[in-house]
Amino acid sequence: MTDRKPAPEFLNGIADKFPGISVKVHSPRRIYIRIDRERAFDLAQYLYRQKGCRFSTATGIDTREGFEILYHFSDDATGIYYSVKTVVPKDDPKIRSLVVFLPAADWIEREIHELLGIEFVGHPNPRPLLTPEDWPAESYPLRRDYEGEKGGKNGG
Repeated sequence: MTDRKPAPEFLNGIADKFPGISVKVHSPRRIYIRIDRERAFDLAQYLYRQKGCRFSTATGIDTREGFEILYHFSDDATGIYYSVKTVVPKDDPKIRSLVVFLPAADWIEREIHELLGIEFVGHPNPRPLLTPEDWPAESYPLRRDYEGEKGGKNGG
């Protein structure tokens, strides 16, 4: 590995190509790039295809602001992780699927859909991955307002 510090030209190239993004250097090996959901697909594709970053995983979180999705990419040559952070509004929980160019996103998008109810538009196989076949529709266990079998928020 090289010096484990993000090259300024790497970050400047992203900022030039995607004006209006917010870049936060959390640590020398963890960079967060916040972008609107309409351009998150393009930024992920850019990191993967043009910058040679490897897709590691994605995470979804129900926040007060909306559903936050983070796509985590590793620049294996430097050991730096770039996390593409976007927010999907709760009243329109949709975002473009990365699976069309990144098959490795298949299962994690299915999992996020199943547990948070975010639709990954264009996903070729959005069927449930974790919950049983008789799981109630429109019941998403990682949402803040989820009331499970025992009642109360988040099944508690």
